[in-house]
Amino acid sequence: MVIQTPKAMANTYTQIYLHVVFSTKHRIPNLELPWRKEVHKYIAGIITEKGHKSIIVNGVEDHVHLFMGLKPFVTISTLIGEIKSNYSNFINKSNWVQNKFAWQEGYGAFSYAQSQIQEVYNYILQQEEHHNKFSFEAEYKNLLEKFEIDVNPEYVFD
Repeated sequence: MVIQTPKAMANTYTQIYLHVVFSTKHRIPNLELPWRKEVHKYIAGIITEKGHKSIIVNGVEDHVHLFMGLKPFVTISTLIGEIKSNYSNFINKSNWVQNKFAWQEGYGAFSYAQSQIQEVYNYILQQEEHHNKFSFEAEYKNLLEKFEIDVNPEYVFD
């Protein structure tokens, strides 16, 4: 199957850096270490194949962080939907989990400036160490507060 990458309009120049976070359904810790890195490489490949720039993909057993240079020819929700769908299919076909693997319904997306690339990269790189001290829920709430995103607490971890 050949995936066609849409082209941006002539004379269109953008610089959009996006940090995306999403969790396994019900935060089930089934992204196991022996194969997690292989799946992160697979996600990076999807991002690149779709015409974007994968900067880093990392996470722990119950969630993943993506940091990418986003091209403006697709909506964020479409891209994340495609990544999550491809990722789930890859895991399920690989039979790495006993039950059917699934992601939570939503995601968090946060934009950064070019001057912050190294800081965000390092943060995502250090996820295992970070989560020795903080839960996913605490981390996610902190990101939402840092970016002043209004949320309905009833649905944040649905």
